[in-house]
Amino acid sequence: MSHRYFVRLHREFARTRDVHSIDLPGFGRFGRPREPFDQERMAGALADVLDRLDVPPAVLVGHSMGAQWVVELARQRPDLAASVVLIGPVADDEHRTIRAQSLALVLDTLGEPPVVNAIVFADYIRCGMPWYLTQLRHMMAYPIEDRVADLVVPVLIVRGGSDPVAGLEWCRRLSDRGVAPCFCRRGARTPGSARQGASL
Repeated sequence: MSHRYFVRLHREFARTRDVHSIDLPGFGRFGRPREPFDQERMAGALADVLDRLDVPPAVLVGHSMGAQWVVELARQRPDLAASVVLIGPVADDEHRTIRAQSLALVLDTLGEPPVVNAIVFADYIRCGMPWYLTQLRHMMAYPIEDRVADLVVPVLIVRGGSDPVAGLEWCRRLSDRGVAPCFCRRGARTPGSARQGASL
């Protein structure tokens, strides 16, 4: 997906902070690279952008597959990270199969408002199935639970209370691996699968 998915959240954050929403290679307005970009390479590309923008240590926010990218960025370049926020992080280590993740995604889609699904489907079409499947393989192979344990900054994990992709027990296990884990409070809202929030 692209930055369009987070426009409303971006505006809320921008009321009190400088906010940068960044599309990465193969997503949003970017064309698809000729070669694959795994999490390590995506994190490197993101670090390059932040360096060019001269962004001081920042709160790095990633959603879904983007959660893996910001974890890897904070791991590679801790100087760029003040903290890390993972919204609906993937992929559950007890359900890490394409079939299980696809089913969860379908269930999630059925519960989303039409306006959100319109953005999602348009961005999926723009991304293209070949690139999506390439990135999906990288997503399934990335051990985010091990990488989170390498971080030296606080990690906040946020999930929608009915999120079938980032299940409660998975998020608890992931939170236990992070440094100074924080918890979202009941009633918090997240974009996309942002139905009623639940405590971790």
